Parts: sequence; C-alpha cells; structure tokens
Amino acid sequence: MNITRLIATHRKSLWVGFFILLIAFVLTFPLYGGVYPTSVLTTMLVYAILAVSWTMFSGTTGYMSLAPAAFFGTGIYVMALLQNYLPFPVIMVVAGLISFALAILLGLVTLRLKGIYFTIFSFGLVVFIGNVINYIEAAMFHRHGWVFNLMDETTLLYIMFGLAVVTVLAAYFIGRSRLGLAMRSIGGNEEAAEHMGIDTTRIKVLTFAISAIFMGAAGVVVAPSLSYSNAGIAFSVVYSFVPIVAALVGGMGHLSGPVIGALLYGFLEKMLKIQFLTYFQLGFGIIMVAVILFLPGGIIGLVPLLRDKLGGVIAKLRKGSEAGQHANT
Repeated sequence: MNITRLIATHRKSLWVGFFILLIAFVLTFPLYGGVYPTSVLTTMLVYAILAVSWTMFSGTTGYMSLAPAAFFGTGIYVMALLQNYLPFPVIMVVAGLISFALAILLGLVTLRLKGIYFTIFSFGLVVFIGNVINYIEAAMFHRHGWVFNLMDETTLLYIMFGLAVVTVLAAYFIGRSRLGLAMRSIGGNEEAAEHMGIDTTRIKVLTFAISAIFMGAAGVVVAPSLSYSNAGIAFSVVYSFVPIVAALVGGMGHLSGPVIGALLYGFLEKMLKIQFLTYFQLGFGIIMVAVILFLPGGIIGLVPLLRDKLGGVIAKLRKGSEAGQHANT
C-alpha cells in the first residue's frame, strides 16, 4: 500500500488523532508557555479566525473584500459598550448578530459592484466607519477610546480556540453545502451562475454576512487583551489586510491553508517585533513576498509534492527490501 492510499484509508482516524493532540496542546500550553507566549498563541488564533472567515467569502466567490476590519472593530466596540452589563458569551453573540446585520446592509450596497470597484469601496467603508465612530465618541461621549476590564490570558486563549474551531467547522460545512456550491459557481463564472437560476446577489450577501459573524465575535474576545482601544485601533486597516496575506501565504486550495498562513503570520509578527522593532515590517514583507513568489499555491501547495516524494522514497525502500529478500533466497 503506497503512502497516498494509506492516508486515504485512515484519513478520519488521522484527523481525529490530530484534533485530540491539538486540544491537549492548547489546554496545557499556558502551564508551560507563560503569559507572553500564551498571548502570542491567542493572537495567532485571532488571525486564523479572520483568515478563515475572509476565505469563506472572498476565497470562493472571488470578491476581494477589504471589510474585515469593519466587523472586527464592531466587535471591539460592542464589548466596550456592553462589558459592564452582559455576560461575556452573550456579548459575543450580540456582536456576531450586529456584525451580521451590518454586513447585510453593506453587502446590499457594495456587492452590486464587481472587481476592483468592490475592493476599493469595501476599503473606503472601513475608513468611513472608523471616522464616524471617532466623531460620535467625541461629540456624544466626550471621549476618545475605551478601557476594557482585564481578563486572564489563559481564559482568553481557551475562548479564542473554541471560536476558531467553530469558525473552521462552519467554513467546512458551508463549503460542502448547496450554499458553498453556489458560491463556487459565482467564483467560477458569475454570469453562467445567473443563467443557471442562482440568485447571485442573495448568495453573496448571505455569505458575506455569515463570515462577518465570526469576525465580530473575534473582536469581542480580543478586546480585553488590548486594555484600551479607540476607533483608530479597533478599525485599523491592518485587520483587513492580514486575512488576505495569510490566505495567500497559506494557500486557498484547502481550508487548512488560511489557518497555516495565519498562524505563521502571527508568530513571525510577534517574533520580528521583538528582534527587529524598527525594521520588522520590511523584513516581514520580504518573507511574505518570497513565499508568494516561490510558492504560488501557498504553503499548502507543498503537501502534494512532499507526499509524492515520500511515496517515492518508501517505494524505493520497499523495492530494495524485496530485492534483498530475493537475493537471500
């Protein structure tokens, strides 16, 4: 049995085993990792949620959205307004629903545009919302920012991990549903999808809104680790570009691609900031460009190559063993 058949035969068992090991790793990490490494892992999971949510919509429909920061920032501000009034899980749900409603409103306007026009407009909305929030803060609340109630870093890690798992599972099952099929049809040829009777606008708006739920919830969870936030921090355009970079680096051919890219991005960002505070953005940019140039399919694109090479090595070893046995006989 070659390596490909072996993996295919035991695919479910391998995934179950991997997931058990992953849970054990996350649960025990704070015990030996320390406070700062725990915060680094939490940040990596935040980026994974944003990347998977972004890929859920943009990776399948082909519409390059720069709106993630709008929904992520919404979650941060929902946390700021409700942290003293509602339980934490309820705030996550509220933020997800508000982000869903906001995405529907924005989607009905922006998703009638196509190509670069949609991308530019979605980016403009992030800047617009941030400026509006900043004005409302100053005019109505006479303040510029909010202070958050601190939470234990371990608790935040566990909550963020749970949200990341839910996000990945949602993306997986949506991708295998009729909605996922319709999204891929739009990404392949939107005009053909319309001729097939698919309500492309409704599908795009719905998917856009679903992806926003997880971004908004992630904003709630990350807020306590910020200690303080204002409109400039919450609606930073960085949160719109990170998912794109992570998806391109990891690869969009498989759901694990954006996750791998996001984890790598989060880790390198924290490490480079420590070692090269002044030049970390330049160094990080060089690393990302190199990955994109030399690995157009992303890191996940290496898997088939490694699998084929490993299969070839195993086949050679098996032939050598069989030849030795024949010689002995």
